[in-house]
Amino acid sequence: MKLLPLILVVVYAVAMWLFSAWRLRQQLTQNSTPLNDPRLASALDRLGRAMGLGPVRANVYEIAPVNGLAAPDGRVFLTRGFLDQLDAGKVTEAELASVIAHELGHVTHGHARRRMMDFAGQNLVRTVLAGTFGRFIPIVGPWLAMLVASALAARLSRNDEYEADAFAAALMVKSGFGTAPQKALLARLGQLTGSSGAPVAWLASHPPTQARIAAIEALEQRWQNRQG
Repeated sequence: MKLLPLILVVVYAVAMWLFSAWRLRQQLTQNSTPLNDPRLASALDRLGRAMGLGPVRANVYEIAPVNGLAAPDGRVFLTRGFLDQLDAGKVTEAELASVIAHELGHVTHGHARRRMMDFAGQNLVRTVLAGTFGRFIPIVGPWLAMLVASALAARLSRNDEYEADAFAAALMVKSGFGTAPQKALLARLGQLTGSSGAPVAWLASHPPTQARIAAIEALEQRWQNRQG
C-alpha cells in the first residue's frame, strides 16, 4: 500500500506525457504550413545536400513570436514571425538557414522527444520532492520542490542548446555558409525576440548569448587546430 501513491504518480506522469505529445502535435499540424518560400529554397537544398539528403523539409508555424521549433516527431519549424523579419530585411536567408540547422540539431540528438519525457519527469520529481520537503518544511516545501525541478530542467535545456548549436555550426560550415550567419543572428536574437532572458541565469532555458557564441568560436578553433 505504501507504493500505491508512487505508482499513481508515475501513471499520472506517463499520462501527462502522452497527452502533451498529442496536444503539441495537433497544435503544430493545425497551425502550420510547408515552408515553400523561394528565398529559402537554395538554403534548404544546401543543408540537405550537406547531410547527404534531398532538400530539407521545414514548416511555418503561424504565430507572431520569433522562434524556431523542433517537434518530437522530427519536424522542424520557423515561426511566421521569423519570416516577417526576413520580409523586413532584419534577417538574411543564411541566418534563417542557421536556425533550421539548429532545429535539425535538436531532432538529430533527440532533444525534442526527450524534453517531452523530461516534462513528465519534472512532474514526478516535483511531486516526490514536495511530499518529502513538505514533511520537514511544511510552508516552503512545495515551493522549494518546484524550484529544484525547474533548475534541473533548465540545466538540461541549456545543454541541449549547446549541442544543437554545435551541430548547426558543423552543418553550416559543411553546406558552405560558415558560422558567421549563425553568430550574427545569435548576437541580435534578443532584439528580434524582445527577450532579455530569465532574471536568474541558472533558471534560463537557454545559455547566455555570448556564451553560445564563445562555444561556437571554440569549436572553430578546434577544427582549425586539427587541420593544422
